[in-house]
Amino acid sequence: MKQATIERRFEQYLRERSLRLTPQRRRIFERVFATHDHFSAETLYAWMREEDGPKVSRATVYRTLDLLAKGEFIESLDAGRGELVYEHTLGHAHHDHMVCTACGRIEEWHDERIEALQSEAAKRRGFVIERHEHRLMGTCRSCARKEG
Repeated sequence: MKQATIERRFEQYLRERSLRLTPQRRRIFERVFATHDHFSAETLYAWMREEDGPKVSRATVYRTLDLLAKGEFIESLDAGRGELVYEHTLGHAHHDHMVCTACGRIEEWHDERIEALQSEAAKRRGFVIERHEHRLMGTCRSCARKEG
């Protein structure tokens, strides 16, 4: 999905809530969709302070991330670091995460067999899946080598 299409959807989402796409919100939106990395609100705020553009407060970063998450433009992930990390998801295929508890590295992965098992389990129980999160916590290969 093109960023312009996503931005129009965000503008519509804001209008439905009697909010405007201010220069600050637009700047945050553009920066969020410019990265493919997972990032925290504090990381995003640091980017806003380092880069040129309209001044953005920490509170505006947090409020805009909340709007983006509630509108399902981004998803949050508890990576066990004491703060949520975010990623934009619109236009991206579903994936799950492996999180290294030693270094914090996040690896995205997808396995059709696991997706099928989840669907079968839900179907047997008459449960309709709307969305799901699958997060594996452990030690990445690099950190395991260091410990070994």
